Amino acid sequence: MLPFPQKIAFLIFAIVTLALGLQGFYRLYLRIRRGTADPEPRFNNLLRRLVYALTTTLTQQRTFKKRPAIGLFHSFIFYGFVFYGLVNLVDAAEGYILVPSGISFSSNLFGLAVAIVLVIAAYKLFADILSFLVLLGVIALVIRRFALSSRRDFRFNPRTLLHPDVLRSKIPTDSLIVSAFILFHVGSRAIGAAAKIAIEDPDKFQPFATLLSHLVNPAHAEALRIFGYWGALGSVLAFLAYFPYTKHIHIFMAPAKYLVAREPTTGVLPLAAIDIDTEADTKTIGANKLEDLAWPRLLDAYACIQCNRCQDVCPATATGKSLSPAALEINKRMELNDLASQQTPFTFTAAPFEKNTPSPNPLLQFALSPEAAWACTTCGACMEVCPTQNEQMLDIIDIRRNQVMIEGEFPSQLQSAFRGMERAQNPWGINHEQRLAWADGLNVKTTDENPTPDVLYWVGCAASYDPQAQKTARAFVELLNHADVNFAVLGKKECCTGDSARRAGNEYLYRQLADKNVSTLNTVKPKLVVASCPHCMNSIGHEYKQIGGDYKVMHHTEYLETLVANKKLTPTRSEATITYHDPCYLGRHNGVYEAPRNLLHILGNATPELPRNRENAFCCGAGGAQFWKEEEEGNERISDNRFREAQQTLAPAAGEKVLAVGCPFCKSMLGSTPGKANSEDIAIKDVAELLLEGVRRSKGLTTPTPKSESIATTVVPDISESPAPASPVVASQAAETIPTETTLPEPPSVERKKWQPKSAIPTQHAEQSSATVAITPTPASPSPAVPERKKWQPKTTALTHEQQPAQQQASEIIAAPSPTVAEAQSAPALQPPTSASPTERKKWQPKSPSSNSPTPSVTPPESAPLPAAEPEAPTPPADAAPARKKWTPKKPT
Repeated sequence: MLPFPQKIAFLIFAIVTLALGLQGFYRLYLRIRRGTADPEPRFNNLLRRLVYALTTTLTQQRTFKKRPAIGLFHSFIFYGFVFYGLVNLVDAAEGYILVPSGISFSSNLFGLAVAIVLVIAAYKLFADILSFLVLLGVIALVIRRFALSSRRDFRFNPRTLLHPDVLRSKIPTDSLIVSAFILFHVGSRAIGAAAKIAIEDPDKFQPFATLLSHLVNPAHAEALRIFGYWGALGSVLAFLAYFPYTKHIHIFMAPAKYLVAREPTTGVLPLAAIDIDTEADTKTIGANKLEDLAWPRLLDAYACIQCNRCQDVCPATATGKSLSPAALEINKRMELNDLASQQTPFTFTAAPFEKNTPSPNPLLQFALSPEAAWACTTCGACMEVCPTQNEQMLDIIDIRRNQVMIEGEFPSQLQSAFRGMERAQNPWGINHEQRLAWADGLNVKTTDENPTPDVLYWVGCAASYDPQAQKTARAFVELLNHADVNFAVLGKKECCTGDSARRAGNEYLYRQLADKNVSTLNTVKPKLVVASCPHCMNSIGHEYKQIGGDYKVMHHTEYLETLVANKKLTPTRSEATITYHDPCYLGRHNGVYEAPRNLLHILGNATPELPRNRENAFCCGAGGAQFWKEEEEGNERISDNRFREAQQTLAPAAGEKVLAVGCPFCKSMLGSTPGKANSEDIAIKDVAELLLEGVRRSKGLTTPTPKSESIATTVVPDISESPAPASPVVASQAAETIPTETTLPEPPSVERKKWQPKSAIPTQHAEQSSATVAITPTPASPSPAVPERKKWQPKTTALTHEQQPAQQQASEIIAAPSPTVAEAQSAPALQPPTSASPTERKKWQPKSPSSNSPTPSVTPPESAPLPAAEPEAPTPPADAAPARKKWTPKKPT
């Protein structure tokens, strides 16, 4: 027991520090609640959530994930502090309650009952052992973080944007403060326990304290006991004031995050706050500042344990780009703490931000750079690996939404995909009338011809227009015919699911496409939807539920597995060595791992796994709308990184080598990556193609030459449709986009060209190509001035050029696309305009959802004739791509 003066002093000290600590936690709550309301339920099924939070917290199962050895040391500290809550209460009571000499309060609570004695003995044993384990865990983690060369916690790519506090080494400083506190707190308690044993007798239930007691001089034992009391309890009380601002707060915030964890899978994005019916302006769409993020994602900043697991698995970080999910969360916490520091805790007053004052800095100034925001592939690896279930990817999506729909700032290459989805209902921009051209020569019925199919095959845009993906669709349809499956397709009723638009931040365009698909599917009422594209499968099966579309959806590999299991398909094994690449939207986002592997096991002679597989699989680089734009600056392409892994896996194999995929975008990315040129012996095929080969072998059929290459050459756009309005990007960049619907696809395929480093000076060939795409009154004239970018908003009233103000027309002039070969050949059917000047085109805006037109083509005003064909203009070779300029984001304000 403490002397009376020390009792008074400790009581006063405890009251002051507890008040400061409680105020700190209350202000932390005020900062978190500044976030917007979350569109998803976070407190439903509360009992189940509580059980999950307690189970996940106490088992530390997510901390052990990926790093079992480090997780073990972390668990020593966690379990020690959980138990130390009881230890501190008991120790505090011993300082004020009179206990007979030689008998400690904790060893003789009531002195008689055997059961109580056993409980007390167990308590002392756990307290003693955990004291040792906590000290061991802290020392081990400090050595790892500051001494081992393999440490990665504080390392970021040179391109990564870091908060000024991070640059001032606040992370290691905070870690040292926390580590020093733990060592001092637990060490003081151990010294106090050892001094007590030195005064009394050795205790077999306290082996660690008994061992330390041999180092205690009996003459100094009482002083050391009092020091241990103040050191252990005083340090905890003093630390409470600093606790809400340190990384150690995750010991409370992580369980809180488990309690409010998202229920949807990582492949489902929250709905954005837009009114697609009224087209009303929304003050804020997405996130521009901290308070624009949903409150659970402000909680993320304090739940983060700064382990950098998310950075370790991020494909953008691995390839040297500026994005770091770990830096994003750390930067958020640093900014929140800076906002809190505007008011000292000793005044017991909230800071301006905590009183609803807007934060001063946009997210793109301190959380991550604009380049980093567009480097994310939405693979979900960061969210899957995070020990505290943080939602880094959703922060990036909200930032993109704000940039696209409010600021009008996005990479110029995305304008063509947006325009294609708006006008032709597919990001390729190819005429919607050609949606069923992929099935030329096959027995494929539409729902008009077969209104009650057992299976509705969702073809998707890739399989409709990309010749490589068409091979997958044709193979799947042939397999369905071999198995006598009653199936149908939507044909021209099918349009893009809007996945790319949504991941690129264009929520309005996504809703237009998704609402149309939901209306179509609700009319058809399919029994089962089977998709060969995981992105389509994810959108239809999960995201459409948010807007009234609830369907049973399956990936084509899952359905093919059931056909093989039911003996409707009987393939013969080949001698090929096959390795499988897990698509992010099939595996990590939707948990489909076994079906494609089960098929490949019966198709190949050997099926070695890639080192990074299943939930640890590495992205191909196409997700998050990356397929439609150039990658941000880095050390290498993501697809090269992944393909190199496949090369190394298949290197020991002899004979045929196959990299199997289950996604059309993975197939295109891995097939067109620069590294593929050095490995022509590796074939990249969809699982359906491999299964069809096996079925043909079993039936003694020869493999016919695929027709998909020739299909693309027959896709001629409807020249009666008007030119696409331009999207809100710089006019001088219009020539850098891929062909739109009115452009004839380049034969023989529309595969992505292999990436090559950009030269400092564009070649004459590239300049000629670019000049052909963008027609100006005088070919030698300079590019038009950069127009002021405007807020992206849906079109409400179509105005003719006569009705538009002259100033608005001047600010929205976009270079018209050059006439294609098809237009030149059909020129006699069109009347050339009387004026030689090019037609001024309006800024691209999405069409009103009230339109009931089956196709999104826009009727041009009479005053805006189609551009005249110029047959004499030289046409660049098919393989000549215009030189793309580096995208430079607008400096955030």
